[in-house]
Amino acid sequence: MMKNTYIAGIALLAVAGSAFAAGPGPAPVNLRSAGDFVILTKSGITDVPTSAVTGDVGTSPITGAADLLTCTEVTGLVFSVNAAGPEPCYIKNPTKLTAAVLDMETAYEDAAGRSRPDFTELKRGDIGGLTLAPGLYKWSTTVSIPTDVTLSGSSNDVWIFQIAGNLNQSNGVTIHLKGGAQAKNVFWQVAGLSMLGTTSNFEGILLCKTLIAVQTHATVNGRLFSQTAVTLQMNKVTQPKSD
Repeated sequence: MMKNTYIAGIALLAVAGSAFAAGPGPAPVNLRSAGDFVILTKSGITDVPTSAVTGDVGTSPITGAADLLTCTEVTGLVFSVNAAGPEPCYIKNPTKLTAAVLDMETAYEDAAGRSRPDFTELKRGDIGGLTLAPGLYKWSTTVSIPTDVTLSGSSNDVWIFQIAGNLNQSNGVTIHLKGGAQAKNVFWQVAGLSMLGTTSNFEGILLCKTLIAVQTHATVNGRLFSQTAVTLQMNKVTQPKSD
């Protein structure tokens, strides 16, 4: 059975427990120099080995000694604000890191400040099982992903998720991209903490105000930007493909 409703002027098509929002997506969030990194934090990276990180990594303003990844776990550059960090691969470059962290914070504020959402409080924050088209989504609560979610759109479409609470992705749950959708165009702005469950598969740019906890054997196709820390446990984190 098919049901059409309208929320914020956008058609919502609900079929067999899924939801599809019809309409164009917002403009992408400009990451500026933060986009040079796959993991960027202000207070460190912990790691239960062995993880595999593809892309550049940085911590600032905290000392590079707070980056507990080893050189063999990172396919990319490891930046530090001082003469400390994973040996022997770290690169001291406080100027680059200071600029990147400021750009990370600007990107967070950009995503959080987008107005006129296409959807507000969709499914009261439980988006498990939904298929979501491009758009701006806003919640004043925690968002939970207890079952697989699909983001369906073209290669140029954009999703922005504004989350005032936490983001909880359950164990073994996958975020699917369909129809050409790309991880680089998916932005999760989270005011609380973000928890990616064991063996889960996450897609997109995670702009988090607090902790990002990536649990055992979870994989990330995107970027992890935390204004506190990122914790890893035998994870695969890969920067998204660019055009």
